[in-house]
Amino acid sequence: MAGIYVHIPFCRHKCSYCDFVSFPDKIDYAEAYMACLYKELKMRGEELKDYEFDTVYFGGGTPSYIPPKLILGAMNQIKKCFRLKKNAEITLELNPGTIGEKKVQTYLSAGINRFSIGLQTAIDEQLADLGRIHNARDYVYATGLLKGQNFSTDIMLGLKNQTKEDVAKTVELATACGSSHISMYALTVEDGTPIYTDYLNGELPDADEVAELYEFGRKLLEEKGFHRYEVSNFAKEGKESKHNLNYWKRGEYIGVGVSASSFMQGKRFTNTFNLDEYMKCVISGFYPAVSSEVVEEKDAKFEFIMLALRTSYGVSMKEYKEKFGVSLAEDFPNALKKTVQYLQLDGDILRIKEEYLYVQNSILTVFLEEESK
Repeated sequence: MAGIYVHIPFCRHKCSYCDFVSFPDKIDYAEAYMACLYKELKMRGEELKDYEFDTVYFGGGTPSYIPPKLILGAMNQIKKCFRLKKNAEITLELNPGTIGEKKVQTYLSAGINRFSIGLQTAIDEQLADLGRIHNARDYVYATGLLKGQNFSTDIMLGLKNQTKEDVAKTVELATACGSSHISMYALTVEDGTPIYTDYLNGELPDADEVAELYEFGRKLLEEKGFHRYEVSNFAKEGKESKHNLNYWKRGEYIGVGVSASSFMQGKRFTNTFNLDEYMKCVISGFYPAVSSEVVEEKDAKFEFIMLALRTSYGVSMKEYKEKFGVSLAEDFPNALKKTVQYLQLDGDILRIKEEYLYVQNSILTVFLEEESK
């Protein structure tokens, strides 16, 4: 598998928790930026003409904020410059406060066949506290426009004053409106974001409280027919995100746009985070990547284990040996011994036990410590 990631860095308002590369005050740059992005697509496509791509993902920022004709233009360029697999999964992130009927029609005509909606919570007061530009009613309207379409909903845990009842209302709304995939993840508080002040003041739930909210939400989603296939991702059967699965299987992907990351042919590289620098580079015919590294084998081994153990699919011991020429047990004997009570081996597949998946970081740290020696 291989995927294409397209970064749209514009948004109407920056949320209080947002640490992504996004610009709420530069929408006037959108057309010029997208013209540069089309050019980067052409440059990358010429290098990767032998590849077939299974997925395309428009992330941000808020892709649904810019004029929809620019998304249509990007898809036309992708189809022209890359070999897309028949029935490729093509996802667009959207904010419920930036959507309308004409936009949806344009997206569908462009070939978008999956949507990812940022609900976060069904409680309007919490949405306002996060700096979101939408309310729960906007979400209902947006999902009504997408009736019959394949869409995912983002839910956030660890919000100020959030209760289990709030999580239940949010899950109920997302599932009742037809979401077939739920990403339920804990709020990550980054230094320098407005919400960091709430964190310093002790106004956000602690790790144990968030874990309780997660377990409550997990059980509720399970009851509603969603299976957990990755620590923060739940889906109805057959509705898993192929694009994200490719990341977790350590597949290859090309990223275009400011700050976009790529992993191709054993090399990881990232585009500049500076909007002006990105546009100047592409206009001049240069790749805008500012960092590049060949992934060493020991790092590749840990990445393979780390990504696979985040999922319900686990690590194939056979695949590990085929890929690296040595068994996982030979490479990580001490880590396996120290974490044996948290792991289970089903035939060839090594997994984290269901009840420990949410705390997988502490388990993976043991493997990282052995890998770094």
